[in-house]
Amino acid sequence: MRIAVYQLNPDRAKTEPILQDQGKDLPTANAKLYDEVLNTETDWESLQEAVGALAVDGHPLYRGSAPQRCDVIVLDGEAYCSGWDGYFEVEFDQSQAQKPDNLLRVVYVEPNKPAKEAEILPDLDHLQQAVGGLIECVYNGDGTIIVCNDEAKLLGMEGNRRLGGGSVIAGPFFVVGDAGENFRSLTDHETERYLQRFSQPEQISRRDVQADMGFVFYSF
Repeated sequence: MRIAVYQLNPDRAKTEPILQDQGKDLPTANAKLYDEVLNTETDWESLQEAVGALAVDGHPLYRGSAPQRCDVIVLDGEAYCSGWDGYFEVEFDQSQAQKPDNLLRVVYVEPNKPAKEAEILPDLDHLQQAVGGLIECVYNGDGTIIVCNDEAKLLGMEGNRRLGGGSVIAGPFFVVGDAGENFRSLTDHETERYLQRFSQPEQISRRDVQADMGFVFYSF
């Protein structure tokens, strides 16, 4: 299920009403007042599951604050706004919402799931959040970098993908462009290449992960 989450921008929300009655069956949430804080494919199958998961565990690609009243969640095109007594359906034009200009376009890879295109804020907190801990950079030699969890194997994270020579990466990771001292967004070609490269989940046992613990140099 595709989910997008939007939160009110406190500065823009001062100027206009949040909900508007435009003579339709559903009220309209003023999307111009909102910032996009998540837009991705998930395993969540219902609004209730999504709300519960965001409140308890969050999401590794989430870049918003804690869930609050007037949040809008869009599930497969159906929009719901958070009120005092739960969520109610609204009209919501996602194209009118805003998001940061500096988001990194990456290919995000989780254990037992196909790779997907995603966006991540380039600050350290969000980079670490995406991989669940301290980051490690693995240079692919083609202008791209695999960013993974430096302690994934020590923390017992699931095996994710095998790289050159059969080495294993555990835990979630993402592929991003190399811009010297900084990261950059992937190009269309790079995105397509790594979506294809990591399209199929791999079965990697805990024993395989433990057998690969040590200092390894990866290459394609």
